[in-house]
Amino acid sequence: MVLVGIVDVGLMIYDKAALAAAARAAARAGTMVAVPALSATQISAVASANCNDLLSFGNAGNSPSVTVNNASGTSPGNTLTVRISYTYRGLMLGSVFSALTGPVVLNATAVMTYE
Repeated sequence: MVLVGIVDVGLMIYDKAALAAAARAAARAGTMVAVPALSATQISAVASANCNDLLSFGNAGNSPSVTVNNASGTSPGNTLTVRISYTYRGLMLGSVFSALTGPVVLNATAVMTYE
């Protein structure tokens, strides 16, 4: 049981790193010079595609929530924020964690400046 717990927590840490990588990739894609600039929907699609490729097994049907904020515009010097939120279900102990503490929500945020 301890070994299963170690594997489950390891997968949770892996998923957290995968979310951070997906948020960075989406923010990087959104801030690169492109004519026309990518829309918030396109940036969200980049994040979702990266999440689907990186998240560990055992989480089928559980897609992450992506929020893109570029309220200050796309001119150079302004920032783009990409936030990804994901409810971790785990293999076995993830459901036990959720029963004891509530859902385990993993978050990642990337902020980049338009060039």
